Amino acid sequence: MSIDVFYDFAEQHWQGIKSKLLEGPVSGSKFLGFTLRYGKIQIHDSALKRFKAKVRELSNRNWGISMTLQIHKLTQYLRGWGYYYLVANAYQLTVDLDHWIRRRLRMCYWRQWRKPRTKVRSIIKLGVSERLAIACGITSKGPCRSSKTKGINIGISNEFLAAQGLVSLKDIWITIHYGR
Repeated sequence: MSIDVFYDFAEQHWQGIKSKLLEGPVSGSKFLGFTLRYGKIQIHDSALKRFKAKVRELSNRNWGISMTLQIHKLTQYLRGWGYYYLVANAYQLTVDLDHWIRRRLRMCYWRQWRKPRTKVRSIIKLGVSERLAIACGITSKGPCRSSKTKGINIGISNEFLAAQGLVSLKDIWITIHYGR
């Protein structure tokens, strides 16, 4: 959407908004969760902070509900947020956010399994070698750091999470911008 189309829309619907928009610097302004940086529409920092807080709430490690339901609720939120905000030029941001969300879900799985024996059995069921599963299962690292390890990334892969129903923000961005 060009700036002229935006101003025409603003003139028709909100009297006086054009003069308010022209008074301050454009780079720091916020309108409906968006901002203009370097001549491009970007997601405003406060909207991004709210998004991360909501994802943290929906991917709480101590929530106590099944992972299927947790992923379903998270997917609903990601679809709604994605189809609103990803009209912005934010491809690299979607890649980074996808990585962060998948890591949070791996932490949730790891925390849910609790005991080392359960962790090892579950990781082996997901296709990890026994030796690597034992190394992951008996580690003293916390869930956040463990979610970055090779064994967990092999077991709880991106394909596994997609099969569980997790939607990718990157795929939503590609759909919006290229219609695939």
